[in-house]
Amino acid sequence: MDGVVTQTAVIHFAAWKQLFDDVLTVRASATGEPFRPFEGDDYRRYVDGRARYDGVRDFLGSRGITLPEGAPGDAPERGTVCGLGNRKNRVFLERVATDGVEPFPTTIVFVRRLVAAGRRVAIISASENATQVLTAAGVLGEFQAKVDGDDSRYLGLSGKPDPAIFLEATRRLGATVTRTAIVEDALAGVEAGVRGGFGFVLAVDRTGYGSQLAAAGASLVVRDLGELLLPTA
Repeated sequence: MDGVVTQTAVIHFAAWKQLFDDVLTVRASATGEPFRPFEGDDYRRYVDGRARYDGVRDFLGSRGITLPEGAPGDAPERGTVCGLGNRKNRVFLERVATDGVEPFPTTIVFVRRLVAAGRRVAIISASENATQVLTAAGVLGEFQAKVDGDDSRYLGLSGKPDPAIFLEATRRLGATVTRTAIVEDALAGVEAGVRGGFGFVLAVDRTGYGSQLAAAGASLVVRDLGELLLPTA
Protein backbone atom coordinates (compact mmCIF):
# COMPACT_ATOMS: atom_id res chain seq x y z
CA MET A 1 0.00 0.00 0.00
CA ASP A 2 2.37 2.71 1.23
CA GLY A 3 4.66 3.84 -1.58
CA VAL A 4 3.01 1.74 -4.30
CA VAL A 5 -0.69 2.58 -4.08
CA THR A 6 -0.85 5.54 -1.70
CA GLN A 7 1.53 8.43 -1.27
CA THR A 8 1.96 7.74 2.44
CA ALA A 9 5.53 6.42 2.61
CA VAL A 10 6.77 9.98 3.11
CA ILE A 11 4.32 10.42 6.00
CA HIS A 12 5.54 7.19 7.59
CA PHE A 13 9.16 8.30 7.28
CA ALA A 14 8.39 11.68 8.87
CA ALA A 15 6.55 10.01 11.76
CA TRP A 16 9.35 7.50 12.36
CA LYS A 17 11.99 10.24 12.21
CA GLN A 18 10.12 12.37 14.74
CA LEU A 19 9.86 9.39 17.10
CA PHE A 20 13.39 8.07 16.81
CA ASP A 21 15.13 11.46 16.80
CA ASP A 22 13.34 12.26 20.07
CA VAL A 23 14.45 8.94 21.58
CA LEU A 24 18.03 9.32 20.32
CA THR A 25 18.27 12.91 21.56
CA VAL A 26 17.28 11.85 25.08
CA ARG A 27 19.72 8.93 24.98
CA ALA A 28 22.61 11.11 23.75
CA SER A 29 21.94 13.59 26.54
CA ALA A 30 21.89 10.85 29.17
CA THR A 31 24.96 8.91 27.98
CA GLY A 32 27.13 11.60 26.44
CA GLU A 33 27.20 9.67 23.16
CA PRO A 34 27.04 11.70 19.94
CA PHE A 35 23.58 12.18 18.49
CA ARG A 36 23.07 10.29 15.22
CA PRO A 37 19.69 11.07 13.68
CA PHE A 38 17.36 8.57 12.03
CA GLU A 39 18.06 8.72 8.29
CA GLY A 40 16.56 7.46 5.05
CA ASP A 41 18.86 4.44 4.94
CA ASP A 42 17.70 3.46 8.45
CA TYR A 43 14.11 3.63 7.24
CA ARG A 44 14.76 1.38 4.26
CA ARG A 45 16.85 -1.18 6.17
CA TYR A 46 14.95 -1.52 9.45
CA VAL A 47 11.45 -0.06 9.19
CA ASP A 48 10.01 0.20 5.68
CA GLY A 49 7.36 -2.46 5.03
CA ARG A 50 7.69 -4.04 8.48
CA ALA A 51 5.13 -4.30 11.24
CA ARG A 52 5.25 -1.32 13.58
CA TYR A 53 6.69 -3.02 16.66
CA ASP A 54 9.21 -4.94 14.54
CA GLY A 55 10.39 -1.62 13.14
CA VAL A 56 10.92 -0.16 16.62
CA ARG A 57 12.76 -3.25 17.81
CA ASP A 58 14.94 -3.66 14.71
CA PHE A 59 16.03 -0.04 14.41
CA LEU A 60 16.82 0.42 18.11
CA GLY A 61 18.68 -2.89 18.05
CA SER A 62 20.84 -1.53 15.22
CA ARG A 63 21.90 1.25 17.60
CA GLY A 64 22.54 -1.16 20.49
CA ILE A 65 19.38 -0.13 22.34
CA THR A 66 17.15 -2.75 23.98
CA LEU A 67 13.81 -1.85 25.56
CA PRO A 68 11.17 -3.89 27.37
CA GLU A 69 8.62 -5.27 24.92
CA GLY A 70 5.59 -4.00 26.81
CA ALA A 71 2.08 -4.75 25.56
CA PRO A 72 0.01 -3.49 22.59
CA GLY A 73 -2.14 -1.46 24.97
CA ASP A 74 0.83 0.55 26.30
CA ALA A 75 0.33 4.31 26.37
CA PRO A 76 2.38 6.20 23.75
CA GLU A 77 4.38 7.82 26.54
CA ARG A 78 5.74 4.50 27.83
CA GLY A 79 9.36 3.65 27.06
CA THR A 80 8.62 0.19 25.70
CA VAL A 81 8.72 -1.24 22.19
CA CYS A 82 4.93 -1.20 22.06
CA GLY A 83 4.67 2.24 23.66
CA LEU A 84 7.04 3.76 21.10
CA GLY A 85 5.25 1.99 18.28
CA ASN A 86 1.95 3.42 19.50
CA ARG A 87 3.50 6.88 19.69
CA LYS A 88 4.63 6.60 16.10
CA ASN A 89 1.13 5.53 15.09
CA ARG A 90 -0.38 8.54 16.82
CA VAL A 91 1.95 10.89 14.96
CA PHE A 92 1.18 9.16 11.66
CA LEU A 93 -2.59 9.43 12.11
CA GLU A 94 -2.28 13.09 13.09
CA ARG A 95 -0.37 13.78 9.87
CA VAL A 96 -2.91 11.85 7.78
CA ALA A 97 -5.75 13.84 9.34
CA THR A 98 -3.94 17.10 8.63
CA ASP A 99 -2.50 16.41 5.18
CA GLY A 100 -4.90 13.82 3.73
CA VAL A 101 -3.92 10.90 1.49
CA GLU A 102 -3.47 10.77 -2.28
CA PRO A 103 -3.09 7.63 -4.41
CA PHE A 104 -0.55 7.29 -7.20
CA PRO A 105 -2.74 7.84 -10.31
CA THR A 106 -0.67 5.53 -12.53
CA THR A 107 -1.01 2.71 -10.01
CA ILE A 108 -4.78 2.99 -10.01
CA VAL A 109 -4.86 2.97 -13.83
CA PHE A 110 -2.58 -0.10 -13.75
CA VAL A 111 -4.87 -1.91 -11.29
CA ARG A 112 -8.00 -1.06 -13.26
CA ARG A 113 -6.49 -2.39 -16.47
CA LEU A 114 -5.52 -5.63 -14.74
CA VAL A 115 -9.04 -6.08 -13.43
CA ALA A 116 -10.54 -5.23 -16.82
CA ALA A 117 -8.32 -7.94 -18.33
CA GLY A 118 -9.73 -10.49 -15.91
CA ARG A 119 -6.92 -10.47 -13.36
CA ARG A 120 -7.57 -10.46 -9.63
CA VAL A 121 -5.71 -7.94 -7.48
CA ALA A 122 -5.19 -7.89 -3.72
CA ILE A 123 -3.66 -5.15 -1.60
CA ILE A 124 -1.47 -5.90 1.39
CA SER A 125 -0.11 -3.73 4.17
CA ALA A 126 1.65 -4.25 7.47
CA SER A 127 -0.36 -1.30 8.79
CA GLU A 128 -3.38 -1.62 11.04
CA ASN A 129 -4.54 1.68 9.50
CA ALA A 130 -4.86 0.30 5.97
CA THR A 131 -8.65 0.56 5.73
CA GLN A 132 -8.56 4.13 7.01
CA VAL A 133 -5.78 5.14 4.60
CA LEU A 134 -7.36 3.46 1.56
CA THR A 135 -10.73 5.00 2.37
CA ALA A 136 -9.17 8.45 2.73
CA ALA A 137 -7.50 7.96 -0.64
CA GLY A 138 -10.79 6.79 -2.20
CA VAL A 139 -9.37 3.52 -3.54
CA LEU A 140 -10.52 0.82 -1.12
CA GLY A 141 -12.99 -0.58 -3.64
CA GLU A 142 -10.37 -1.10 -6.36
CA PHE A 143 -9.16 -4.42 -4.92
CA GLN A 144 -10.71 -7.86 -4.75
CA ALA A 145 -8.99 -8.74 -1.45
CA LYS A 146 -7.10 -6.99 1.35
CA VAL A 147 -4.75 -8.32 4.01
CA ASP A 148 -3.45 -5.80 6.55
CA GLY A 149 -1.97 -5.44 10.01
CA ASP A 150 -5.27 -6.26 11.69
CA ASP A 151 -5.45 -9.54 9.75
CA SER A 152 -1.83 -10.31 10.57
CA ARG A 153 -2.45 -9.81 14.28
CA TYR A 154 -5.66 -11.91 14.25
CA LEU A 155 -4.15 -14.73 12.16
CA GLY A 156 -0.72 -14.64 13.77
CA LEU A 157 1.05 -13.86 10.48
CA SER A 158 4.74 -13.02 10.72
CA GLY A 159 5.78 -9.69 9.24
CA LYS A 160 7.90 -9.11 6.16
CA PRO A 161 10.45 -10.33 5.08
CA ASP A 162 8.42 -13.43 5.97
CA PRO A 163 6.05 -14.02 3.01
CA ALA A 164 3.03 -14.91 5.19
CA ILE A 165 0.97 -11.81 4.36
CA PHE A 166 1.48 -12.32 0.62
CA LEU A 167 0.61 -16.00 0.89
CA GLU A 168 -2.62 -15.14 2.71
CA ALA A 169 -3.55 -12.59 0.03
CA THR A 170 -2.87 -15.21 -2.65
CA ARG A 171 -5.11 -17.68 -0.82
CA ARG A 172 -7.93 -15.13 -0.63
CA LEU A 173 -7.66 -14.50 -4.35
CA GLY A 174 -7.81 -18.24 -5.06
CA ALA A 175 -4.55 -17.91 -6.97
CA THR A 176 -1.41 -20.05 -7.33
CA VAL A 177 1.79 -18.63 -5.86
CA THR A 178 3.96 -19.46 -8.87
CA ARG A 179 1.46 -17.68 -11.14
CA THR A 180 1.15 -14.63 -8.92
CA ALA A 181 3.12 -11.39 -9.22
CA ILE A 182 3.73 -9.04 -6.30
CA VAL A 183 4.52 -5.33 -6.45
CA GLU A 184 6.67 -3.82 -3.71
CA ASP A 185 8.75 -0.75 -2.94
CA ALA A 186 10.36 -2.04 0.28
CA LEU A 187 13.44 -4.24 0.57
CA ALA A 188 11.65 -6.40 3.12
CA GLY A 189 8.75 -6.84 0.71
CA VAL A 190 10.99 -7.87 -2.18
CA GLU A 191 12.75 -10.36 0.11
CA ALA A 192 9.36 -11.74 1.14
CA GLY A 193 8.36 -12.24 -2.48
CA VAL A 194 11.54 -14.15 -3.21
CA ARG A 195 11.21 -16.30 -0.08
CA GLY A 196 7.60 -17.08 -0.92
CA GLY A 197 8.46 -18.39 -4.39
CA PHE A 198 6.22 -15.94 -6.24
CA GLY A 199 6.24 -16.02 -10.02
CA PHE A 200 7.31 -12.39 -10.44
CA VAL A 201 8.51 -9.71 -8.02
CA LEU A 202 8.08 -6.21 -9.43
CA ALA A 203 9.82 -3.45 -7.49
CA VAL A 204 8.89 0.22 -7.63
CA ASP A 205 11.87 2.47 -6.88
CA ARG A 206 10.73 5.97 -5.97
CA THR A 207 13.80 6.93 -3.93
CA GLY A 208 16.79 6.00 -6.08
CA TYR A 209 17.60 2.66 -4.45
CA GLY A 210 16.81 0.45 -7.41
CA SER A 211 20.14 -1.38 -7.22
CA GLN A 212 19.35 -2.55 -3.68
CA LEU A 213 15.89 -3.73 -4.73
CA ALA A 214 17.44 -5.64 -7.64
CA ALA A 215 20.07 -7.14 -5.35
CA ALA A 216 17.30 -8.28 -2.99
CA GLY A 217 15.88 -10.36 -5.84
CA ALA A 218 13.39 -8.19 -7.74
CA SER A 219 12.53 -9.57 -11.18
CA LEU A 220 12.17 -6.04 -12.57
CA VAL A 221 12.66 -2.55 -11.13
CA VAL A 222 10.72 0.49 -12.41
CA ARG A 223 10.43 4.03 -11.13
CA ASP A 224 6.65 4.10 -11.57
CA LEU A 225 3.99 1.65 -12.73
CA GLY A 226 3.20 4.10 -15.51
CA GLU A 227 6.26 2.70 -17.29
CA LEU A 228 4.31 -0.55 -17.82
CA LEU A 229 1.15 1.08 -19.16
CA LEU A 230 0.65 0.61 -22.89
CA PRO A 231 -1.72 2.90 -24.80
CA THR A 232 -5.23 1.52 -25.08
CA ALA A 233 -7.00 1.37 -28.41
